[in-house]
Amino acid sequence: MAIQPSQQERYPESGDPLHGRVALVTGGTRGIGAAISRRLAAHGASVAASYGRDHDRARELQAELAASGAPISIHVGDVGSPDDCRRTVEDVIAHHGRLDILVNNAGITADRMALKMSDDEWERVLTVNLSGAFYTARAALGHMIERGSGRIVNISSIIGQTGNIGQTNYAASKAGLFGLTMSMAKEAAFALKKAGRLAPDGPNITVNAVAPGFIETDMLDGVPEKVLDKIRALVPLDRLGRPDEIARVVHFLSADASSYITGQVWAVNGGQEM
Repeated sequence: MAIQPSQQERYPESGDPLHGRVALVTGGTRGIGAAISRRLAAHGASVAASYGRDHDRARELQAELAASGAPISIHVGDVGSPDDCRRTVEDVIAHHGRLDILVNNAGITADRMALKMSDDEWERVLTVNLSGAFYTARAALGHMIERGSGRIVNISSIIGQTGNIGQTNYAASKAGLFGLTMSMAKEAAFALKKAGRLAPDGPNITVNAVAPGFIETDMLDGVPEKVLDKIRALVPLDRLGRPDEIARVVHFLSADASSYITGQVWAVNGGQEM
């Protein structure tokens, strides 16, 4: 039997370079999304960061990365709109010529006890956090199948694994991403195989999810310190996570060398969910 080249020989891993790759990061101009945009850009990817409303924050990130020499574009739209999701993917491909990596990071909260939660609070969170990821991934997947390669990474949450009081809408949306991830991973491999493009030694198309624990972002700015202390007490490592720690895992999953990892959920929570 012929000896196959190692993964390292096929995909040199010095820093897991992403040169020549184009990455779309939804919600990519603040918090975890901005950290992901910075990380992918630092490793050579051209970044397209989409956002909803904060034009100033988006322009700041664009100027920051452009000053470092990283190719970046920003795209405004409503991730809860199927039309906006399709348009954003089309705009990214038109601007950069291709799309290799999609990170579905955009998400919102509307916390309230279930008995008091309005229909709109339920629907809006599900629409943005879950349907938006589906709309964008569906638009990107067709292009990736044509090219024969791609990476989709869905940013879920520990709340999707454990649930949380006052967050039935958020928990349902983030748990839904697990099923979306596994089903789309199977469909991507099936579509490539059917097209005769599932290459044993190629990067192919993978779909994975990352489930962060409680991360130090502006989403926690309004949480009282006493509550944060209680959260830290639940974490074996006794601290909150940092956005760059999520970005590191996304980068790892985005690399060509991660071609044998698909349909998986990567928990990054300091051991809280053990």
